[in-house]
Amino acid sequence: MLKVNNALVTAHDVSLKAGGRLILDRVNLAVRPGEIVTIIGPNGAGKSTLVKVLLGLVPQTSGKVEKQAGLRIGYVPQRFPIAMNVPLSVRRLMTLTLAANDAEITKALDETGVAHLVDAWVADLSGGELQRVLLARALLRRPQLLVLDEPVQAVDFHGEVKLYELISAIRKAHGCGILMVSHDLHMVMAESDHVVCLNSHVCCEGGPTAVQKDPEFAKLFGPAAARMIAAYTHHHDHDHESHSHEGHDHAHDHHGHHHHHPGHRH
Repeated sequence: MLKVNNALVTAHDVSLKAGGRLILDRVNLAVRPGEIVTIIGPNGAGKSTLVKVLLGLVPQTSGKVEKQAGLRIGYVPQRFPIAMNVPLSVRRLMTLTLAANDAEITKALDETGVAHLVDAWVADLSGGELQRVLLARALLRRPQLLVLDEPVQAVDFHGEVKLYELISAIRKAHGCGILMVSHDLHMVMAESDHVVCLNSHVCCEGGPTAVQKDPEFAKLFGPAAARMIAAYTHHHDHDHESHSHEGHDHAHDHHGHHHHHPGHRH
């Protein structure tokens, strides 16, 4: 098994069976510093499960997950377990699982644009405000890897655009790798360096422009989706190759030890 150069986290042939069903089928994936990798796929494709396996929250049935030694991870889960009937301030939420002083809290909230909400009740926040607070909370860990599971849920379109711009700015400011799960195809294509289409197995992957042209992408999302997002991606062509995985034996590894990746930045 080859090493994936300087990867923060790597999945090697990760599979997961539960209840007699194959949820993840020999998945290979790597995230490097300063890179946004986005997992897309239909409902039930195993996206959130893959994230939990990579984080060590759910054990895989087979395969291997490697993390850089001492890796600091900031995680914004898809569903944050907040009991809305329990009075909880933003300041308290920021320090529930991590000791931080007021200056650190303010700095993190300021970076995500919600420092003015530090004394607000979490239950009173809008969807977009809560996501920004949770992002700030993840930044308190000074993460080398930021993991965001559906970070723009419950946010209107304008808010989505702003949140994706913020995520991009965080990557630039901190140099962290970002692993994101999303269903917003057009936004994903605009902001990602590497896109992984998952439907239990990796159907196709590569740079945004290459993936949207891949027949496997059209199979998953329909030909109209590829045409719809074309307008968003023409200026984001990183000249990456897409690698369709359909019909292969899956005994391969992401970014290096399966197919050759001509012109691939990874």
